[in-house]
Amino acid sequence: MIQMLAERVISNVEQVIVGKDDAVRLTLIAVLSRGHVLIEDVPGVGKTVLTKAIARSIGCSFKRIQFTPDLLPSDVTGVSIFSQKTGNFEYRPGPIFSQFVLADEINRATPKTQSALLEAMEESQITVDGITYRLPDPFLVMATQNPIEYEGTFPLPEAQLDRFLMNISLGYPQPKDEVSVLERQQFQHPLESVAQVISAGELQQMQQAIRDIVVKRELGQYIVDIVSATRIHPNVYLGASPRGSLALYRTAQALAAMRGRNYVRPDDIKALIRATLSHRIIISPAARVEGVTANAILDEIMGQIPAPDTPANVRR
Repeated sequence: MIQMLAERVISNVEQVIVGKDDAVRLTLIAVLSRGHVLIEDVPGVGKTVLTKAIARSIGCSFKRIQFTPDLLPSDVTGVSIFSQKTGNFEYRPGPIFSQFVLADEINRATPKTQSALLEAMEESQITVDGITYRLPDPFLVMATQNPIEYEGTFPLPEAQLDRFLMNISLGYPQPKDEVSVLERQQFQHPLESVAQVISAGELQQMQQAIRDIVVKRELGQYIVDIVSATRIHPNVYLGASPRGSLALYRTAQALAAMRGRNYVRPDDIKALIRATLSHRIIISPAARVEGVTANAILDEIMGQIPAPDTPANVRR
């Protein structure tokens, strides 16, 4: 069931996002894993459209927050306003109260405003004036940032980065795909014709079913070995946290389900190492000067740690 419904969503989204099958699938894996996504890419490659298309395909509410230096935490979470009619303070919810939230150019806001998302991303709730409010279910934050233009930006703190399940990039389309984009938008934006193909209730059932995907103990150890290796690598100042291990574990379950299996294989884990761990690694200053990247370190670690041999017919 998960494979069928997932392919239905992917096909629907790809009416709008052309030639980016990997990015669409990774985003859907994050949705199924109840995780948040950081999209680090140049402007104009479809980051906003991707978020809107997935939200519409699932029939979920969508709100966009444009992060700027003058944005306040209350602009995100909402504020309590005194009502002269009732004589009490009334809470006015902010745009964070949506099932899909696009935090556009998140690194342009001050750290104080960025921190307004921490509780929401970790616990699906916010606290305003000492009162806690639950956020809608499902709840997903997709944040974007421009990796080229750093003037007037504030780097995301490690605690914030660690709360993103995945870090993905769309990249420029291939020439033939870009021609297809031009043709599809000749008369109207394809996003206008994107229809709902599954319900939020079906998504919640899929999210719950993901937890039943079998992960052999040897594969759990393989995940921990990879994450542990990032902490002792000579070119790494700060390695991935245990949250990174859990992210790799959960996304591997989702990918296995999307591939029509009820068990995880080593290839499922390998396919997700970069997306789940690269943004959790801080390169040492000396290695950064030499041009060492997080992905290069992860590739090196994958080559050094052998994947366990697991039977191809593993079943519960």
